[in-house]
Amino acid sequence: MFTGIVEELGEIVRTTDTGGDSALVAVRGPLVTSDARHGDSIAVNGVCLTVVDVDGGVFTADVMGETLRRTALGALRPGDPVNLERAAALNSRLGGHLVQGHVDGVGELLSREPAAQWETVRFRLPAGLSRYVVEKGSITVDGISLTVAGVGDDWFSVGLIPTTLKLTTLGARGVGDPVNLEVDVLAKYVERLLGDRAAAGDR
Repeated sequence: MFTGIVEELGEIVRTTDTGGDSALVAVRGPLVTSDARHGDSIAVNGVCLTVVDVDGGVFTADVMGETLRRTALGALRPGDPVNLERAAALNSRLGGHLVQGHVDGVGELLSREPAAQWETVRFRLPAGLSRYVVEKGSITVDGISLTVAGVGDDWFSVGLIPTTLKLTTLGARGVGDPVNLEVDVLAKYVERLLGDRAAAGDR
């Protein structure tokens, strides 16, 4: 479990095809690897990956084909920056919101509107996700916990403060770039519970 508060802007070192529709990804992140061990979880652009090895500030992780297909990790190349966050400890503050690191879909950056102290950024929502996104609710974009400023049938917008623009990948993202999206898991649980209740009523 994560909180969507990016700890470090890391960098893809290499991606090695390991056959069988999978890859081994090496990521540079001196902060997140400072106490990392084999088996630990680190979110890379919002995708929960399991540490296989740590060497000199670089960790490696196996990425299955399913993950490559359902996220934007497959488009990353050596040198690309990535948002990194270690798994949350039970005694830590919840600065963002509950983030699983399980990407629900890949969105697309549609537009950027700079203002004096912030920037409004709009993203395309994949089909089927809009019902989980509400104004003033939470959403995770490339591992960043953000508050929804506006939402439509196939889009949502957020306001980015200077810190987010400077310390995460969203500061350099351009129109057309893909982003990993994770909706608030609480919304999915509520939908399932209400659906089960409705089904029970029908019986």
